[in-house]
Amino acid sequence: MVSAPVQAAPPVRAPARARRLPRWVVPVAGVVAGVALYVLFRGRAVLPHDDDATLFHWLNDARDWVDANRNSNPIFLYVVNYLRLGASEVFALIQGALVALGWPGLVGLAAGLGWLAGGWRIALVSLVGFAGLGVLGFWEASVETLALTLSAVVLSLLFGIPLGIWAGRSPRVRRIVTPVLDVMQIMPTFSYLSPMVLLFLIGSASSTIATMIYAMPPAIRITALAIERVSGVTVEASESLGATGWQTLRKVRLPLALNTIMLGVNQTIAAALSMVPLTALIAAPGLGEDLLRALARVNVGAALVPGIAIVLIAIVLDRMTRAAAQRRDGGSRARAVRWGGFAVLTAAGLALTPVLAQEFPEQWQVQIVRPINDVADWIEAHWYAFTGFINDVVAYGLLNPLQHVLTSAPWWLITAAVLAFAWRVSGPAAGLVAAVCLLGVAALGLWEHGMETLTMVLVGSVITIVAGLALGVAAARSRRFAAGLRPLLDAAQTMPSFSYLLPAVALFGTTRFTAIMAAFIYAVPVVARVVEDGLRAVPGTVMEAARSTGSTDRQLLWKVQLPMARGSLLLAANQGIVMTLAMVVIGALVGAGALGYDVVAGFAQQEDYGKGLAAGVALVLLGVMLDRITQGANGRRSPHKKRNA
Repeated sequence: MVSAPVQAAPPVRAPARARRLPRWVVPVAGVVAGVALYVLFRGRAVLPHDDDATLFHWLNDARDWVDANRNSNPIFLYVVNYLRLGASEVFALIQGALVALGWPGLVGLAAGLGWLAGGWRIALVSLVGFAGLGVLGFWEASVETLALTLSAVVLSLLFGIPLGIWAGRSPRVRRIVTPVLDVMQIMPTFSYLSPMVLLFLIGSASSTIATMIYAMPPAIRITALAIERVSGVTVEASESLGATGWQTLRKVRLPLALNTIMLGVNQTIAAALSMVPLTALIAAPGLGEDLLRALARVNVGAALVPGIAIVLIAIVLDRMTRAAAQRRDGGSRARAVRWGGFAVLTAAGLALTPVLAQEFPEQWQVQIVRPINDVADWIEAHWYAFTGFINDVVAYGLLNPLQHVLTSAPWWLITAAVLAFAWRVSGPAAGLVAAVCLLGVAALGLWEHGMETLTMVLVGSVITIVAGLALGVAAARSRRFAAGLRPLLDAAQTMPSFSYLLPAVALFGTTRFTAIMAAFIYAVPVVARVVEDGLRAVPGTVMEAARSTGSTDRQLLWKVQLPMARGSLLLAANQGIVMTLAMVVIGALVGAGALGYDVVAGFAQQEDYGKGLAAGVALVLLGVMLDRITQGANGRRSPHKKRNA
């Protein structure tokens, strides 16, 4: 029997690969759909501002109830009032101690602490810095500002360090605390003030508590990080020797984490000192009062000099705490020298207090207000044509068109566009949070003013990020340029935010662009630093490999450094946007309007308190929205990686 021939099986073809659309199709289609919907529904479903919104009246009624029950309700009698009295007592105690030292004693104590922290160089910086407060003619106000700052820092550390230790040892606590700290750090400073006035009235107590809340997050975060980073092997060795949890914490974890915790103290002081001048809006004493008076008179010199005094305080406290954080124990001889120098300098200052006047001598003061004003007047007279041109270009070319689009588009279209953009850039969670935040602004009755604020933030952020990116790239590529730029960035970062407004007013008048320029000066240093650090962190081996293939400097920047520093660039954008929001709000004091004006009006006029409180909440919502979008983008893969996946 003959078998049938076996036929070969036909070759199996691989399934045809689905053809993907180009990446640009979906975004372009979304933009086209958004533009079409805007054209169709422009002017419909808009939410115009209403000063008589029901919510504002309800918040006013809540404030009236609080005022009427402040001395009868148990919550106020046994909690809130005691907190206010406690904060007042802490401030009074610290202020009394500083005043009792007299100016020679305080200068000597500062020099002694500088010697103890970092040797003779830090002692010299401390001596010159604190003596400079008197030379500028602001000794008394500087002592009040220092007392407020130290009061807030003491309370921040008293609560922040234990909470940071707890969070560092417990992942569950850290997960609970982290979102709260995120919101606290995102909140514009103005948003803290209205609730403080409602609960603690105006004055030093509300200033101290508001500053404490603002300054506490760095203490908690850095302490938790320090405790978490302690070597597990060291902890296990301690526990294996029979040490209890408390003994391990006290004798192992805290000593090993001390230097990092001191960096947290440094950041807490910096945050407190940036907040204290703003609390002059709620009748806090100190240099902030002088800044506000100068702002009301549009007196550049009178605003810049107290700003310089705040910078001197910031430099002294910063150098002192940084030196303490970086100090290494040099043995018993080094400790004896440190404590001996501290004792000699402090004793010398205290010995001079009875001999010299209690207050800083007027004949030693140097008046520089008039020369500064002369320079400002000359700049205003000779640069007006240029600054006016820049102002008009930005106002008519960017601000007005963008604000018109945001305020004339339906609220649901803006919300849907933000949802789609955030979803695309940062993922579904960020998109939903952004949409909920915008819905919250609408529910508060502040949609129109929220869009006006968002307009200034977006324009200011673009200008800030572009300039910060350029400076950061230049600093990363040239160490000489970085060395020259660093002192300017240090000065810009330590100046109080109020001080940026007056030069901007002198150059650009009381307009929205003034607030944008002040935000630019305020935020650019941070953006430039983060960009520079990110580019410098690119491994040298990668750079050498790229150069060996013949890459030019331009190709090296665009194809190696910037892509590898993507996380740092997104962090720089996040910080630039959040800081621009904070400064644009303060720009309400020089005519920027929008939500910032609503907050200020809530302080100044009783009938506008509810609107001001609601505006503070709206600012928080805008801050959370912008932060989630930029932070979420940092957590997603880059398009290049997606294509190669």
